[in-house]
Amino acid sequence: MKFTFYGHAAFQLEAGGKTLLFDPFITPNPLAKHIDVNALKPDYILLSHGHGDHVADVVQIQKNSNATVIGIADIQGWLNRNGIEKFHAMNIGGGYNFDFGRVKMVVAIHSSGLPDGSYGGNPAGYVIYAAGKKIYFAGDTALTYDMKLLANENLDWAILPIGDNFTMGPDDAIKAAGFINCKNIIGVHYDTFPPIKLDKQAVLQKFTDAGLRLELPEIGGSLEL
Repeated sequence: MKFTFYGHAAFQLEAGGKTLLFDPFITPNPLAKHIDVNALKPDYILLSHGHGDHVADVVQIQKNSNATVIGIADIQGWLNRNGIEKFHAMNIGGGYNFDFGRVKMVVAIHSSGLPDGSYGGNPAGYVIYAAGKKIYFAGDTALTYDMKLLANENLDWAILPIGDNFTMGPDDAIKAAGFINCKNIIGVHYDTFPPIKLDKQAVLQKFTDAGLRLELPEIGGSLEL
């Protein structure tokens, strides 16, 4: 399974012969100005919640790719108003078997609203079961005891926000890794805005000291999971 980072909390997984793009916020991000969104042709786009820094490019990319959008059911109206009909609605605790593998929607503690001010439903995270791997994307979230429900999933990787201020910071992300019993972490949701600037070397050392592997790929960079 291949992971490619597109900045902020936007990333892509290639799994089960399909391409899954998560939380596309690319064109408004000056750190990702070298990424051509018109070249992105995912089969699926997964949204953790409705904030603009997670859905900014979903309309353009979906129309270029005809991807199926996956998200909380309440986002459907906003997508429809923006010309997107190809939507698979889910809700917290539910799972569904797609042609690439299984997706389960799990709890995230955050807020949610859509760019036009309409209701965005609850924020969410995802567990992806595909290509023999189990990958947890926490979405934008605080540390929560609900994460302990994933402790027996034998997760291969967890994609956690680490920027602080709007989400968990590094210290709570380390606690989250313990809650979910996963030692392989990819950090997201940092550096994009002044309040979430990260001292990468200091944070990498914290994770190392905690016995964890933290990956902070460059924007446009990839990892084999």
